Amino acid sequence: MKLPSRLLAAAAACALLIGAAHAEGPYRNPDNKSKDDPGEGTYPVPYKKPVVSEIAAALQRIRGYMEESTPSRVVRGDGTPVTDFRTPVADAVLAASHSDFGITVYEMGVVHAGMLKAREATGDKRFTDFTARHFQFFADKMPYFRAQEDRFKLARKNSFSRFLDPRSLDDAGSMCAAMMRARQAGVGPDLSAMIATCGKWVSKQQYRLADGTLARQRPQASSLWADDMYMGVPALAELGRMTGDRAYFDDAVKNVLQMSAYMFNPQLGIYTHGWNANNPDAPRFYWARANGWAVLTMSDLLDVLPKDHPGYPKVLDQLRKTLRGIAELQSGTGLWHQMIDRNDSYLETSASAMFVYVIAHAVNQGWVNPATYGSIAQAGWAGLSTRINDKGQVEGTCVGTTFASDQVYYYNRPTSTAALHGYGPTLLAGAEMIKLMGNPAFDIEHRVRTYHYVPKGGQTDYREHH
Repeated sequence: MKLPSRLLAAAAACALLIGAAHAEGPYRNPDNKSKDDPGEGTYPVPYKKPVVSEIAAALQRIRGYMEESTPSRVVRGDGTPVTDFRTPVADAVLAASHSDFGITVYEMGVVHAGMLKAREATGDKRFTDFTARHFQFFADKMPYFRAQEDRFKLARKNSFSRFLDPRSLDDAGSMCAAMMRARQAGVGPDLSAMIATCGKWVSKQQYRLADGTLARQRPQASSLWADDMYMGVPALAELGRMTGDRAYFDDAVKNVLQMSAYMFNPQLGIYTHGWNANNPDAPRFYWARANGWAVLTMSDLLDVLPKDHPGYPKVLDQLRKTLRGIAELQSGTGLWHQMIDRNDSYLETSASAMFVYVIAHAVNQGWVNPATYGSIAQAGWAGLSTRINDKGQVEGTCVGTTFASDQVYYYNRPTSTAALHGYGPTLLAGAEMIKLMGNPAFDIEHRVRTYHYVPKGGQTDYREHH
């Protein structure tokens, strides 16, 4: 849905105002016009029907912060700019940002996915200009960093090492999927050579279990991470869409279903963070972001998987089961906990943003019923909106976290505005909420001090309240 120009203007006007307001509470629901209603409570988050212009303003703040935090320049070790790209020098590197956001890392692949969705939802080209700038820089500077590597053999010290010599799904999958999505949308240059390299790693070179499940050789010799559903499967799915080769779709579906068989707890409806082949009956740790990666993967796969593929209903069924489990664990702030099944762990942003996006997207796609899930997504955005500050920073995001074997580690992982993991998912969530607010399939009714997503044509009767 393209925003009318008046809403874009309103978004700009709101951009400097609503961030600070969200830092304070408690909130009263402004949709209840009776200010003296004794039955209306107060809330720790802005419990109201989301306003599209306010969502757009929040996305613009994030975009602005990301623009200033991701320079696309090459500098020498002493910080002086490199201006001669004919002959490489050994100490040439990508300029660092004040937020320490790496423009080649997997988290930035999710940011680009969010920018593409934000452009689609708002019609504002500035979102995809961000992606085009990054990808044009990749295209322009790849020959230089390849020549630098040929001459100096820097290995991982080469700023483009993830593109030249990928060594993991983290290096290859997320950014590869982003490049193919941008290609599909006509954003940025032709990066087919880079796509070929990262796509080959995901599909042919990554370590796997004997049954073909994408795996790692850490922290044990054969380990599965729920994170790797996202680090591998969307790239396989996009390769299937780009090439038309159904073998990629088959591999993507196989990995979702097999990883789910190893890591999904059907009684709780959620995923453990990981699984070790040498200790298959170990205690399980239900880290929220791992569950975020899982549902984001299934959503992304269903977006491009042909509906006549035999795996389509199986993946959809798995997504529905997981969304039900996740929805039942939402907190009273709309956010979800760091350890999703433990309400004494802190409320975490990146996972919450993934859940908001996927639930809203599932409603918009008709995968789940809006009657309950619409309100769950709306409540999630109410909480998530308080984590976007007036600078466009996303607060409350857990930093990078390995697959661990004790709760103390997970409980005490720090949060930081420099944790890039929160930015892409929050862009995705906001963009999808804009679409949800404009979805013509249902009406959003504010009745008896709460919200009901009523399918068009549904006959409700509130006469006893009048």
